[in-house]
Amino acid sequence: MNLHEYQGKELLNSFGVRIQRGIVADNHKKAVEAAKQLATETGTGWWVVKAQIHAGGRGKGGGVKLAKSLAEVESISESIIGMMLKTPQTPPQGKKVSQVLIAEDVYYPGKNEPEEYYMSVLLNRGTGKNMIMYSTEGGMDIETVAEKTPHLIFTEDIDPLLGLLPFQARKIAFNLGLSGVALKEMIKFVTSLYTAFVESDSSLFEINPVLKTSDDKILAVDSKVTIDDNALFRHKDLAELRDLREENDIEVEANAAGLNYVDLDGNVGCMVNGAGLAMSTMDLIKQSGGEPANFLDVGGTADAKRVETAFRIILKDENVKAILVNIFGGIVRCDRVAQGVIDAYKNMGDAIKVPIIVRLQGTNAVEAKQLIDDSGLDVISATEFQEAADKVQEVLDK
Repeated sequence: MNLHEYQGKELLNSFGVRIQRGIVADNHKKAVEAAKQLATETGTGWWVVKAQIHAGGRGKGGGVKLAKSLAEVESISESIIGMMLKTPQTPPQGKKVSQVLIAEDVYYPGKNEPEEYYMSVLLNRGTGKNMIMYSTEGGMDIETVAEKTPHLIFTEDIDPLLGLLPFQARKIAFNLGLSGVALKEMIKFVTSLYTAFVESDSSLFEINPVLKTSDDKILAVDSKVTIDDNALFRHKDLAELRDLREENDIEVEANAAGLNYVDLDGNVGCMVNGAGLAMSTMDLIKQSGGEPANFLDVGGTADAKRVETAFRIILKDENVKAILVNIFGGIVRCDRVAQGVIDAYKNMGDAIKVPIIVRLQGTNAVEAKQLIDDSGLDVISATEFQEAADKVQEVLDK
């Protein structure tokens, strides 16, 4: 589950991570009030207006702008709220901006020049440990840094039993070239950041940039936070931060129905039980000349109601030209799945306008195929993987 920047910053701040302070607003009038409040509380004379969507690269798309007066806060906010913001991480049509974050200016003049760093906390799947990745090249796409100057990217693996040790936090600060007050500030920042990551059951923290201000404070200017969905039962407060406006409508509906669904860009809908079989089915579709339109795992239950719900969700995608049902009858008997498909097909009537290929293998597979073949419905049965692939190819070639 992704958080907006302002939500991520609030989470970080609750664990003692210093942040660029800001107030969220959903219209230009509230934006001006937020700017006035920030000026009173922080003394800032300039403000940064930031579009709040679940995507990076907002500045490149015109979603982050500096306002040097209250009039500019109002005009910039009015132009950003409601726009379809396009960035390298949004769909081609962009994402609609519903709110902006009015943030204080933290690049104020002082005895030193401000410096930007990159820092993220995530799982290193190669070592099975959490990892802090950091670089002196803050404010840039980390992919570009990795490609052009990989020697400027550092990593620090954290032992899950010991946690982040003091010498590791000091090492990170030294590698970033810090000393004096800034070094102490960075040690505190890193320690608090890692604590927040672990305690919130997050799968990703990305702070780009981490800023050393002109007076040697260390703070998060931006925040990208992803919470592990599987841990949300432990964090009811974080679950309430979910913004369904930012998520795929079909995926939200499928999740509410208890289906594991991921929307893709292909033309063949998939209905499968088991994640491993689902991945194999997607490979099967590719080999048959198609492209998977979704990942959909119906789990161990495939009765008529569940199958019908899955069909309706798959058919919401107008690009779907065929549906492949691939079920292994281990927990659930194939003949029950077949009857569920038949009942769902009859219930939906004319709503199904694309060919359906049903491949059932496992307990009572023979009986299941017979049920499909004798149903009189426009459903194509198969028992072998290759046979199913051939059937998919046939219907796509028509």
